[in-house]
Amino acid sequence: MDYRRIQLFLAAARRGSLTEAAAELEISQPALSKSIKALEKSLGVRLLERGRFGVTPTPYGEALLAHGSAMESELRNAVSEIDALKGATRGHVLLGCGPTEATRLLPMALLRLMKTHPELKVSVLYGLNESLMPWVKQGEVDFALSSVPSRPTDPDLVHDHLFVESGAVVARAGHPLARRRSVSPAELTQQRWVLPRRRELERLAFDDLFIANQLIPPEAAVETTSTVLMKSLVMQSDILTFIPRELIHWEEKAGQLVQLKVSGSDWVRTVGMTRRRRGSLSPAGRLLVDALKTVSEHFK
Repeated sequence: MDYRRIQLFLAAARRGSLTEAAAELEISQPALSKSIKALEKSLGVRLLERGRFGVTPTPYGEALLAHGSAMESELRNAVSEIDALKGATRGHVLLGCGPTEATRLLPMALLRLMKTHPELKVSVLYGLNESLMPWVKQGEVDFALSSVPSRPTDPDLVHDHLFVESGAVVARAGHPLARRRSVSPAELTQQRWVLPRRRELERLAFDDLFIANQLIPPEAAVETTSTVLMKSLVMQSDILTFIPRELIHWEEKAGQLVQLKVSGSDWVRTVGMTRRRRGSLSPAGRLLVDALKTVSEHFK
């Protein structure tokens, strides 16, 4: 099977557009289309459904996308390994990162790496776990930095724990409840909330806080995957949110946001790195992992 044709297919499947993929690959659209059709013919199946608004992978295409991405990741790491053996100093890491980890942990690690290995290149894809874990499994990123489960839940993934942090009920600095020495969960049921979606770990922990006190969890006025929107709404109103404490580190320093002192709130989450069990890390990837482990000692 022609690996170049697989690379062209992967680009088209990810972009969802032959035009955009061709521009990215710097080839003509007819050449790209011809290559994908040749690949489909060699496999005896249709890989892409072509429509008015672009292309989408068929079930056969999804299978090739998953395995092809993993193969692409391994080849990228192999090239990096060869460069290291030759004494080359360049390298490239593809990293997936959650919003909390992008606040301080990753910037501190990147600044450390820039000082010791300024020639390395790092590309960071930002997202929540629902996006990050598939990216890791499919080889679209070398590893992910985000919250990790206390026990393995996916046999294809390996989690390395870094540190544990707590969740926080967050309000603007001038909120009426911010002056209170203690706030009960019952009082929080009367507030308006901007919250993560229901399947996120933080939202589950939020609901558990009220259920543990035999209360019905408040409904969210706004649900979002954007931590920027959460913090913006809280800073500009009396709306509250529930997010990891680390996410408001800089806003607390600036006197914009505060953690409310809520009785019975003891939720914690584990921050760590997730990689494919059958995958490997390039020398550049291992350098970034070492930097993250060193920096994470300041968070314990």
